[in-house]
Amino acid sequence: VEKLFFARNVTTAMTVGQARGVAMLALADAGVAVSEYTPLEVKQAIAGYGRADKIQMQTMVRTLLALTEAPRPDDAADALAVAICHLHSAKMKALIGE
Repeated sequence: VEKLFFARNVTTAMTVGQARGVAMLALADAGVAVSEYTPLEVKQAIAGYGRADKIQMQTMVRTLLALTEAPRPDDAADALAVAICHLHSAKMKALIGE
């Protein structure tokens, strides 16, 4: 799950926060572990640069997954980036024995 860190629009922040809460509660009820990553962590894991822009991220997701075009809508590319970040994190934790 991507951590909510900042929002200019209070209504949007509340809506996203509520959606995150519902998703995290459902996962907890199902006994599924939840990991959270900041946007900077996701960008670092995918693009190698924590300040990568949306186009750079979409390009890297497309490249890493060998897709013919960038995932659409933009949220799909974001979700895939978080999933790839988690995969990298899980591999690293396994390597160091966490």
